[in-house]
Amino acid sequence: MPLIAMTREMGSLGKDVAAGLAERTRRKVVYQEIIEPLANKMRLRKSHVERFLEGKSGIWERLTTDRTSLSIFTADETFRFLKDGSTAVIRGWGAVHLLKSVPHVIRVRICAPLETRISRMMERLATDNRSTVESEIELSEEAHTAITKRHFNVNWRDAENYDLVLCTERLSVDECVDEIENMMKRPRFQETPESVRMVEDLALEWSVRSALRREARTADVAITVKGEGGVVRLLGVVDTAVHSDAVAEVARSVEGVASVDNQLRAAGASGSRYRREG
Repeated sequence: MPLIAMTREMGSLGKDVAAGLAERTRRKVVYQEIIEPLANKMRLRKSHVERFLEGKSGIWERLTTDRTSLSIFTADETFRFLKDGSTAVIRGWGAVHLLKSVPHVIRVRICAPLETRISRMMERLATDNRSTVESEIELSEEAHTAITKRHFNVNWRDAENYDLVLCTERLSVDECVDEIENMMKRPRFQETPESVRMVEDLALEWSVRSALRREARTADVAITVKGEGGVVRLLGVVDTAVHSDAVAEVARSVEGVASVDNQLRAAGASGSRYRREG
């Protein structure tokens, strides 16, 4: 079954659309579920990660948040949920852009005019303080813009990044769910053995990157990781042969890795260093 990667604007009812879709398909929405394992991997408080993602972090929180680690661990967790057959929607987390190459992922944006969203949020929060609500929406969108620009070099508002854009100014939540369900029935968005293998290979690549980032000996390496059928290729330059061995050792320890093709080259060494490791 296809999976939905969704981006929504605050006050657009995207959260309700995701919940409605999950109810109809009897599967779950993933959003908050990523935060706790992400915080654990980064050794930060859950509230620290939440505030950073919402654009509400103070200077100390911004300085102590490693954005490269955040990107790697987020991708690792996103692919973990993509492989989970009980997931219907991954909401936010850059999933729309991260998963754009996966044929059975449908990229959806839920939006509405700003005035409509402000009115809805004021009603939902039972407040007449328009400036506060407007500020919350602005913070949320600035944070989303910064994250997608930094990690994917895209503008998340551009329609070309989506398969389906739905505006809830006149469409109801149920009508939006209907439209997404219609997309899910189309042959081009169905899982195939090839698309499942693609997900497995990409998931393995990000699992290896995540493991390398968490290991002190390899946390700072900047290399290319390629996965195919359980075989992981390591490409790039590291400081020494010792670093190369450490990277291969960590990669071999990752669940799902059948063998490691270590093509890392030590800086200053002549030629490339090729070695096949089981």
